[in-house]
Amino acid sequence: MSVAAVTQAHPHTLKARLFYGLSHPSRVSILDALRAGPLTVTGIARVTGLGQSNVSNHLRSLKAADLVTSEQVGRSVLYQLSDERVSMLLRLAEEYLAELTKSAYESARESLTGRR
Repeated sequence: MSVAAVTQAHPHTLKARLFYGLSHPSRVSILDALRAGPLTVTGIARVTGLGQSNVSNHLRSLKAADLVTSEQVGRSVLYQLSDERVSMLLRLAEEYLAELTKSAYESARESLTGRR
């Protein structure tokens, strides 16, 4: 997205674009793979278990959401997270979900044992 487009876009539109990029399990899997460093489509497919055409399609969405960048290196294209804060965002999501899971487990356990 160009600088002009970013400055003219409504903040909710920008947030929606970001969260759209995170809205599919395959895209999250690709982002997780890229946390370790730049990879080619073949490398991403190997790490994630996704098909190469599937990876390529999801990379287009991730690039449109400005979560991933690409760089031509010789005959290969390397993909990487656009910013280290993308990795931080994924880590925060993991921490949040771990806390939710823990709370849900404790709540279920309390209701089964009758303790409050």
